Amino acid sequence: MAVPARTCGAARPGVARTARPRPGPGPRRSASGPARRLWLFLLLLLAAPGASAYSFPQQHTMQHWARRLEQEIDGVMRIFGGVQQLREIYKDNRNLFEVQENEPQKLVEKVAGDIESLLDRKVQALKRLADAAETFQKAHRWQDNIKEEDIMYYDAKADAELDDPESEDVERGSKSSALRLDFVEDPNFKNKVNYSYTAVQIPTDIYKGSTVILNELNWTEALENVFIENRRQDPTLLWQVFGSATGVTRYYPATPWRAPKKIDLYDVRRRPWYIQGASSPKDMVIIVDVSGSVSGLTLKLMKTSVCEMLDTLSDDDYVNVASFNEKAQPVSCFTHLVQANVRNKKVFKEAVQGMVAKGTTGYKAGFEYAFDQLQNSNITRANCNKMIMMFTDGGEDRVQDVFEKYNWPNRTVRVFTFSVGQHNYDVTPLQWMACTNKGYYFEIPSIGAIRINTQEYLDVLGRPMVLAGKEAKQVQWTNVYEDALGLGLVVTGTLPVFNLTQDGPGEKKNQLILGVMGIDVALNDIKRLTPNYTLGANGYVFAIDLNGYVLLHPNLKPQTTNFREPVTLDFLDAELEDENKEEIRRSMIDGNKGHKQIRTLVKSLDERYIDEVTRNYTWVPIRSTNYSLGLVLPPYSTFYLQANLSDQILQVKLPISKLKDFEFLLPSSFESEGHVFIAPREYCKDLNASDNNTEFLKTFIELMEKVTPDSKQCNNFLLHNLILDTGITQQLVERVWRDQDLNTYSLLAVFAATDGGITRVFPNKAAEDWTENPEPFNASFYRRSLDNHGYIFKPLHQDTLLRPLELENNTAVGILVSTAVELSLSGRTLRPAVVGVKLDLEAWAEKFKVLASNRTHQDQPQKCGPNSHCEMDCEVNNEDLLCVLIDDGGFLVLSNQNHQWDQIGRFFSEVDANLMLALYNNSFYTRKESYDYQAACAPQPTGNLGAAPRGVFVPTIADFLNLAWWTSAAAWSLFQQLLYGLVYHSWFQADPAEAEGSPETRESSCIMKQTQYYFGSVNASYNAIIDCGNCSRLFHAQRLTNTNLLFVVAEKPLCSQCEAGRLLQKETHSDGPEQCELVQRPRYRRGPHICFDYNATEDTSDCGRGASFPPSLGVLISLQLLLLLGLPPRPQPQVQARVASHRF
Repeated sequence: MAVPARTCGAARPGVARTARPRPGPGPRRSASGPARRLWLFLLLLLAAPGASAYSFPQQHTMQHWARRLEQEIDGVMRIFGGVQQLREIYKDNRNLFEVQENEPQKLVEKVAGDIESLLDRKVQALKRLADAAETFQKAHRWQDNIKEEDIMYYDAKADAELDDPESEDVERGSKSSALRLDFVEDPNFKNKVNYSYTAVQIPTDIYKGSTVILNELNWTEALENVFIENRRQDPTLLWQVFGSATGVTRYYPATPWRAPKKIDLYDVRRRPWYIQGASSPKDMVIIVDVSGSVSGLTLKLMKTSVCEMLDTLSDDDYVNVASFNEKAQPVSCFTHLVQANVRNKKVFKEAVQGMVAKGTTGYKAGFEYAFDQLQNSNITRANCNKMIMMFTDGGEDRVQDVFEKYNWPNRTVRVFTFSVGQHNYDVTPLQWMACTNKGYYFEIPSIGAIRINTQEYLDVLGRPMVLAGKEAKQVQWTNVYEDALGLGLVVTGTLPVFNLTQDGPGEKKNQLILGVMGIDVALNDIKRLTPNYTLGANGYVFAIDLNGYVLLHPNLKPQTTNFREPVTLDFLDAELEDENKEEIRRSMIDGNKGHKQIRTLVKSLDERYIDEVTRNYTWVPIRSTNYSLGLVLPPYSTFYLQANLSDQILQVKLPISKLKDFEFLLPSSFESEGHVFIAPREYCKDLNASDNNTEFLKTFIELMEKVTPDSKQCNNFLLHNLILDTGITQQLVERVWRDQDLNTYSLLAVFAATDGGITRVFPNKAAEDWTENPEPFNASFYRRSLDNHGYIFKPLHQDTLLRPLELENNTAVGILVSTAVELSLSGRTLRPAVVGVKLDLEAWAEKFKVLASNRTHQDQPQKCGPNSHCEMDCEVNNEDLLCVLIDDGGFLVLSNQNHQWDQIGRFFSEVDANLMLALYNNSFYTRKESYDYQAACAPQPTGNLGAAPRGVFVPTIADFLNLAWWTSAAAWSLFQQLLYGLVYHSWFQADPAEAEGSPETRESSCIMKQTQYYFGSVNASYNAIIDCGNCSRLFHAQRLTNTNLLFVVAEKPLCSQCEAGRLLQKETHSDGPEQCELVQRPRYRRGPHICFDYNATEDTSDCGRGASFPPSLGVLISLQLLLLLGLPPRPQPQVQARVASHRF
């Protein structure tokens, strides 16, 4: 029937409707209000028999269509799905398997014990290393005249420097006896290693030839034999590392350093594991002088210094940053101490850049603010080391009255002062403040002094720890972080190493920390101790630390990592947060045991859907660690199948390939038995996984030709279950699929997937278009089918949608429909398989029109004369009536509109925004928003037009002419970085993370906001009006029983006024939840149970006196000549003088 053009508000020709007056001004009427119900009643009354031509279908008509759809789907699944037949097959083969039980409490306690044993072996190795290091250093005799050629070691960066003709050592010619080593590939390290030697890494801004460094290299060489002996006792050990307080890193086994594309900024003292092991938790307040005397250059140095200081803090620490002149105020929205986690530190760093210098200096305002912050006991904080870090350009006020009021006589707060920039102020007051408050005074005259001087305070905090002796020798385990040498995600056990030397008989005990010993444990090694496949597709093990961060979790999979920061994913961010999980998390952090069954929401594997499910949580602490282990099981995973092929194995002493049912894995059987995909699991040690399933199957078959059934190199559980399920699914082909004509019901394929790792697709040709994951446990349809009753429809993913032309090229497009097979064996219920069909989209779209029409299969389409009344249907009136099936995630599954076929799988708001919004507003759908903190985003392009280099101080002409600048303690450090800038000129425009990252790094971590929709509370047939003024639309929506589908019939929209308001489902880039609000309700956490912040015997006399190097005309002339010639200088050993004087 031809329909002429319509105008907004006009009734459709031939369709019985009444004109609807546009509502006047005033509030929008609720769909459930009395007025709306009256409108709906009148409209439906007008659509009743008696009117002329077509009318909107009545409710009972649409319910009839819904029942026909339900019956058709159920009939096809009963005939072709084979659920009942598969149940019978399992029962007929009952002698080939046993039903085993997962006992949560026993399981979780066993895994916790295994993890404890694994970590305990690393602890013993750590203790041997720390004891040996203290012994070696105590026996070492300091050599003032030591030379580079006296020391032989493998410089981990030497190979990279030799490959670079402009390298510092190549140009200068290194005098050290550098070793040249051969390496062998080791898959455990994912690297080439040499087990006979250690390697040494020295930060770029530290001169290798200084007396301090050479003595450090000398005594740490003896650690090599201890490393080797540790590996002999425990061959599973990975990296063993000693991070020295001088910046030297000695690690075993030796491997070349992973040099970045740009300058290498790695310094072990800034690594998360070193910081955690070198001191107890900290409460830190940073105050920054922003008075008018702070020049532009000095203010930039301060901003950079604060950012570097923040990088020395870990998640066990708390911090706030304030600026001061006459008054003090926080630089950010944080009004109290907050946890020094990655996101909070980011807020500080961004806020610091906005500081502006003005006014006069008021130390009193700054210190009073800081002390008030530290005395606030109504907030969560570290409650251990307390300190104030003041950055200033100088001043005369000592604010003694403030210290007398807040800090004396106990001096529980340490004060560290930093004189920043080039100036002629008297620094005595700053020195006095630090010395009288158990702190330290530092000078930062230039950019080169920032990194070293913003981390040296850790030496002071380590004093009470050293003086505590054995009491402080406790192993701590870190958060998860990215290994700098390519091992992947690891945790590290750390143990501090103390200086046990004394200056002479009867002298005071040395109170300096030598460094931190660390041993890495790869997360994959811990995962291997957890049950692999007995927990089912939706069961898993997880572990968290005292901060609530996950150590293990199936959702811990960062897309990109910055090895400068730990990987901190909170348990409540790894899962969808609710009150029950908050309670579980708190109990685990407190080290309790527990068990709880909850109803909760879970995301599907493809993150498109939300399911409400039942889960059993069981948890126990992992003794001798700060970790707690949890086990999550769905009720249907309480039991699992274990193949028992012992009779066949006894009969076959030949390779496994001769076992019964193995022949159905062979490609030669695929044409008659359907194509088989096998999950790429670790069936045998010699079987390498492959993303190409055909290749993996071929390799698997070749290996089985050699392996006997009782071979020790294979996992019998996995192997036998695979063979069992091969036979089970083949019998399904034989009993059900082979004799059916799939074309009769417009099916492209039928399939079955099992817990044992088999996915069988019939017929064989259908495998060409099969895109699901061959590992059932990683297939979204499989996991969702287990969690839901009935038939689960899965349309095409929107990333793989077909273009309209592809539909015209006879390309078969399919829609998966799947359901779980539930077995009940001797009162024990389990779901070992999922079966389903693949519908032909085009054929089922036509069938959908017929089923939602006013005719039977045999009738012709209904004709309606001009004087008779007919109800519209989805077939005849598709120009006026929109009929769709939408799944529980809001994605389009079927439509009676041919032009929408290429939009199948899209979020329905992209197809009909007006109608989807109405469904949401009428509670057919509920929205869930969450954040993905592990996403990776392409780096934002930054132009350098008219911009200064980021984060790097470039001296002005005035600086070059300033004698004090040239004679500063950091002159060489700055000069060295400038030289590197000439070689790596792009580094001056690089972000530090990029400079330190691997050469392959192209993306950065970011936060993505995710939005999913799921069925709401409405579960019945429902009629409603979409009120758009003169463009109102009638619609009817009804859930289809035993499916995840919503059947919707609606008038097609008349005009664009109804298109306002579009629901969004796609991931969007986000800054995450507002941090300023989150810190007001911090999540529960606990810090380490030990604290070393005070010792009565501490000697605080070494508190920093500044750098007092007399000008050297020779040095000045050399530096200037070298600058002009572009040659690297020979650094002066005096630069390290302060370090040497207080270390040995």
